[in-house]
Amino acid sequence: MTISSISAPSFPSILAPDFALSPIPRFSEARVFIRVAATLIAAAAVTAPAAHAQSANAQAAPTIAPTLAAKPPRNDNPTATAMNAIAGALRKGDRTGALKLADVFLATHHRNLSVRFQRAVILEDLNRLPEAAAAFESLIRDFPELPEPYNDLAVIHAAQGHLELAEQDLRRAIGAQPNYVTARENLGDLYIAMAVASYASGVKLAPADGALRKKLAMARSLSAELTKAR
Repeated sequence: MTISSISAPSFPSILAPDFALSPIPRFSEARVFIRVAATLIAAAAVTAPAAHAQSANAQAAPTIAPTLAAKPPRNDNPTATAMNAIAGALRKGDRTGALKLADVFLATHHRNLSVRFQRAVILEDLNRLPEAAAAFESLIRDFPELPEPYNDLAVIHAAQGHLELAEQDLRRAIGAQPNYVTARENLGDLYIAMAVASYASGVKLAPADGALRKKLAMARSLSAELTKAR
């Protein structure tokens, strides 16, 4: 079941990607190691019927956080000049300019892993999610052994309300690298969001079920606490 399949959606689902493959910060230098995920993703939320539900504005899905420790890309040796130019544009907040630089570089370096991953990240930050998804899917086809593109694809699928697809992506990330902590944490948080959605659907069908309403309230409370923990 996905969020999009449930009527009257209203909760924000906060999902943040991994930039372990990317040697270039996404934001200004002052925020290199800070990812404000709430500005990236706002997936639909589920509320119980008005007579029994808690305030929709007070509910939030658990966050899914990035791995902030950058590491050198594998199987990739991009031109330093191009990477520095992209980094300079990003430091100035010029994501559109950085995207153009990446496109120019990739026109002659089609399989360059670092720049392709960075380009996908930039598209994601620009909220051009269908294009970003296509870019991550292309990386997955060419580098199926890397877990990070699966994780970022999960971000996009969750943003679009497709929680089952996001679950599949995270499981594929774990399959590619079983010790990938980010994907394991993200999957746990995603399950809490899915539980909230399922309980809310149940309350809608059986509004007089006190036990079910209690479970929904507990799940929402846990969701809110997980959001604070990020």
